[in-house]
Amino acid sequence: MSDSAPPLVERVRARLASGAGAPSPVAVAALVREEAGGLLGDGAVLTAVRAATDELSGAGVLEPLLRLPGVTDVLVNGPASVWVDRGAGLEPVDVRFPDEAAVRRLAVRLAAAAGRRLDDAAPWVDAGLPDGTRLHAVLPPVSGSGTCLSLRVLRRAVLSFADLADRGAFPGAAADLLTALVQARLAFLVTGGTGTGKTTVLSALLGLAGQHERLVLCEDAPELAPLHPHVVRLLTRPPNVEAAGAVTLRDLVRQALRMRPDRLVVGEVRGAEVVDLLAALNTGHDGGCGTLHVNRAGDLPARLEALGEAAGLGRAAVHSQAAAALSVVVHLRRSPAGRHVAELGVVRRDGALIEVVPGWRADGGPCPAGDELHRLLDGRGTG
Repeated sequence: MSDSAPPLVERVRARLASGAGAPSPVAVAALVREEAGGLLGDGAVLTAVRAATDELSGAGVLEPLLRLPGVTDVLVNGPASVWVDRGAGLEPVDVRFPDEAAVRRLAVRLAAAAGRRLDDAAPWVDAGLPDGTRLHAVLPPVSGSGTCLSLRVLRRAVLSFADLADRGAFPGAAADLLTALVQARLAFLVTGGTGTGKTTVLSALLGLAGQHERLVLCEDAPELAPLHPHVVRLLTRPPNVEAAGAVTLRDLVRQALRMRPDRLVVGEVRGAEVVDLLAALNTGHDGGCGTLHVNRAGDLPARLEALGEAAGLGRAAVHSQAAAALSVVVHLRRSPAGRHVAELGVVRRDGALIEVVPGWRADGGPCPAGDELHRLLDGRGTG
């Protein structure tokens, strides 16, 4: 797109913006010809149609980037600064907006599509779009470099356990250990940094659960897609423009407990729902699991402590609940060779606190809890 939108396109865009819903190509073409007075050829009309509809349908000029295979994030830092992450880190792309106003228009329109408000009085938004894409936007002057857009592409985790094994996600003995972990119905968390494949691995592991088991999933967006015959999915809901009607993960966990789950699954533990999850796993709900963002398996206790205390649960209570609820941590890493399981850690008591001790490591490093891990996997049976 050119550095400044042609007057023709601006006139067409202004007329389309006053309508309801996404414009059809036929309607756009008719307006282009009307505004041009019949002076444009077919090629010029097509170019103008594409330019006019970019801002009024989907994610505009960002839509092709969101559809690229492997793209997890699309970031806009300004009209001439657009970046994507295809799984190997951020890289700039040759996509430009006409000006700052175009970036702001797109951000406001996407927020409206999510049922949220974005303006000078509410200068940021964090919401899910109808297609599952996660939207975050910040307007000036809160953003000193102009309107900033962050779009996270949430794709269904449809790879099976065998698919991931073929791709090298389970090095060494990891595949056998993970299979035993699921069969033993031990409560576990899949941990790792951003983009390490936590949701994909959790979904594959759930596919190993007994066919007679009922899996109840609590998620912000429908990412988990376990290959299993009995899956019930609960999804959060953001507040409407009046800031009412929100359904949180904590709400979902509480409802899931009344739905006779054999396995209670939280897609991503990142807030107050940790309190209800730990409580649920302490009341006979074996095999519960979820994902949690931590950079090292050993950081899990501190992360749980921070989430629990923010929800009103004291430090001692968090550690006591976690010690009784959780057994194993499945930690993932991303390397140039790909995403893989790097460590299986055992959750054990250390006085009044908990710690995560390596029971298996992909790099062959020391595993002080190796025997303990095998006793856990061998001692719980198959459920």
